[in-house]
Amino acid sequence: MTEPDREISEAEISEAKGRKAAMRAVMALAVFLGLAAFVFLLSPSARYDWAKAVHVIAVISWMAGMLYLPRLFVYHCDAEPGSVQAETFVVMERRLLKVIMTPAMIVSWVVGLWLAWTAGYFAEIWFLGKLVAVLIMSWAHGYLAKSARLFAEGRNDKPARHWRIINEVPTIAMIAAVVLVIVKPF
Repeated sequence: MTEPDREISEAEISEAKGRKAAMRAVMALAVFLGLAAFVFLLSPSARYDWAKAVHVIAVISWMAGMLYLPRLFVYHCDAEPGSVQAETFVVMERRLLKVIMTPAMIVSWVVGLWLAWTAGYFAEIWFLGKLVAVLIMSWAHGYLAKSARLFAEGRNDKPARHWRIINEVPTIAMIAAVVLVIVKPF
C-alpha cells in the first residue's frame, strides 16, 4: 500500500486533534501574556493590580484542574485497562496536566512570588502560612502528575475512593490560602 492510500487511524486523528487543541491553548496563553505585558508597558503604576489579576486567573485555572483531575481518575478506575475508554481518559488527563494545570501552576508561582516580593510580604506570618498551603497544593499537583503517568502505564493500584479523598487535599489547602490572604489573621 502506498503512502497516499494509507488509512489514517483513530489514534492519529486523536493525536492531531490534541495537537490542535494544545496549539489553541498555547496561543490563548500567549495572547493573554502579550496583553498583560502591553498593559505593563502602558501603565507602570498599574503593574501590581494587573499582576494580581493574572495571579488570580492562574490560580483559578490551576485549581480547576486540581479539582477535575482526581475526578477523572475516579472514572478511569472503572474503565477496563487498555480499553478505548481508558485510553480516552489517558489523553484527557495528559492534556489537562500539560495544557492547563502545569502552565497555570507556573504562572501562579512566578507572579505570586513577584507580588509578595513587591509588597514585602515575606516577613509576614500570614504569608508564610499561605506559602505552606501553596506548597501543599504543589505537592498535590506533583502527586497527581505522577498518578496520571501511572494510569497511562496501566499501573494504577489505588481505588476510586482514594481519588475522592485526594480530591479534598487541594481544596483544603486553597481554603487556607484564601483565608490567610483575605483575613490575614496573624
